[in-house]
Amino acid sequence: MPSFRLVQRRLRRRFLVAGGRDERMLGGMPRKPKTKCIGILTSGGDCPGLNAAIRGVAKAALHYGIKVLGVQDGFRGLVENRFIPLDDRSTSGILTYGGTILGTSRDKPHKMPMGGKIMDMTDVAVANARRHQIDCLVCLGGNGTQKNALQLKERGGLDVLTLPKTIDNDVAGTDITFGFDSALDIATEAIDRLHTTATSHHRVIVCEIMGHSAGWLALGAGIAGGADVILIPEIPYDLQKVADHLIERRQHGKRFSIIAIAEGARPINKTPATEEPKKNKKNRKSKVSLEETINLAKAEDIHLVQESLDSRVARELQRLTGIEARTTSLGHVQRGGTPSAADRLLCTRLGTVAGELLERGQYNQMVAVKGQECVPIPLEETAGKKRLVPENHPWINTARLVDTCMG
Repeated sequence: MPSFRLVQRRLRRRFLVAGGRDERMLGGMPRKPKTKCIGILTSGGDCPGLNAAIRGVAKAALHYGIKVLGVQDGFRGLVENRFIPLDDRSTSGILTYGGTILGTSRDKPHKMPMGGKIMDMTDVAVANARRHQIDCLVCLGGNGTQKNALQLKERGGLDVLTLPKTIDNDVAGTDITFGFDSALDIATEAIDRLHTTATSHHRVIVCEIMGHSAGWLALGAGIAGGADVILIPEIPYDLQKVADHLIERRQHGKRFSIIAIAEGARPINKTPATEEPKKNKKNRKSKVSLEETINLAKAEDIHLVQESLDSRVARELQRLTGIEARTTSLGHVQRGGTPSAADRLLCTRLGTVAGELLERGQYNQMVAVKGQECVPIPLEETAGKKRLVPENHPWINTARLVDTCMG
């Protein structure tokens, strides 16, 4: 009579031949996952760590015997029925790659440009997922992706699971998003390098950092890089106070200054973009035609290109202080390149937790970071919300205690 261990080995062998990979046993037989097939897509802006997250989700799902399909170019690929198989081989070696092997886009299923029109393609997106027998769509993205995923569930009945991605670190419900740490390293290194020119030429240098409505990146990089002034969207600035701070530094023998400014920073009396009242279509339309505008500009010798925020701030500060000023805008450099070790670890942890949720059939959640744990939270708690820097946050107190001007 065969031993118990021999029986176990035979059952294990049969299970692997059948395509399963779960080593856990239930009643003497391998436990089948609740999920049989998933789709993975990346949506919104690219950022370091997307490939690491794809790898984490795919490898964990494959470990449980779940079939994995990749959706190309975000929600547009879902609508256009562009799927590719993801297996152990295709996800091997991508941990350190920047960008996303699946491609991405900012298209929304319910508001998608199609043939010159904006159309609701939710039904088509869901039908394509059903055609490929996808039980759950895993969406890697930021605020917009969380909302779009929830819409697919609420309007189309498609089960979803999301991971929080963005260098802005502004997804609600999670302590941190993947991509933020890598971008923080890049922005900090840029500020470090700007010190060389600033000190050599005794200049003010304004460095514009990404962050339209949240200042996490500018604040963190500003503190880590030793910026003398940090301007973020959550704290409206007064340029006269900034100028006074720069003049005071000069009077104390400090002949250079670095200013880290988030792209969404605003003057003290300007309404933030998130609070501007919505206007109807009639009011949004210009009363002057494009041709008339161009002719008027030519007559007045006006250059129509809008001045960038860093340039405008530098020009005004140079006028107020008499100190030579220069500008640098980091732009998409912050979103590119190899993910940091911290982001690779975070993406792998988020991806494997997602795999565990898929195995149990636990859908319509976002995998969030809470302290040292990665935990699921209901998608309704994060979709449509943003995590901004509170005025009493410890980072702000830290900046002020080292004499950083916040505007």
